[in-house]
Amino acid sequence: MSDLIAKTAIDRRLADIIGPVIEGMGFELVRVRLMGGRTRILQIMADRPDGGIGVDECGEISTAVSAVLDVEDPVEENYVLEVSSPGIDRPLTRLKDFEAWKGWEARMETTELIDGRRRFKGTLAGAEGDEVLITIEEGGEEVTIGLKFDWLSDAKLILTEELIAEMLRQKKVHEPAEGEFDEIEDVTDADIDGDEADNATPVTKH
Repeated sequence: MSDLIAKTAIDRRLADIIGPVIEGMGFELVRVRLMGGRTRILQIMADRPDGGIGVDECGEISTAVSAVLDVEDPVEENYVLEVSSPGIDRPLTRLKDFEAWKGWEARMETTELIDGRRRFKGTLAGAEGDEVLITIEEGGEEVTIGLKFDWLSDAKLILTEELIAEMLRQKKVHEPAEGEFDEIEDVTDADIDGDEADNATPVTKH
């Protein structure tokens, strides 16, 4: 499993438990993070295979995941479960994400120095084999480079007006017309950042 989906050993353990549950419901696990703090927070990001997940669906996932976590009990401390959509400036965690969002601006970070740098910002140019391609500006010219997928420690889309417009368009496609305006409000308020989305469903575990 990609470190972009699950970074730590406990994240990977959680992903192994909740991944099949989410997939069995027809969704995909985008990212899982168990965050520290006074009260630990288990953040789960999920999406449809073709994109577009709503508040009600996040609630359904939360209920199903809570049930299996109650049985498996992988986290000893109390924590709060939050389930959300990936948001507009979504994290890119799977090879297919880089192909799906080809042509959009993104930021990437690598675990090791690549030609003296770890951070890359540019336009996604898809994926080829085990590499992700990004077009960056170098010496006043645009150059497309390949980065090994396994080198990446972080990757996400850059929030732009064009990206917001595209996500709103996709939202309309997935939602019925009668709820269109309410859903647009949901996108602008809740889905800018999936980490802090209003459609996160908190469930305190004891």
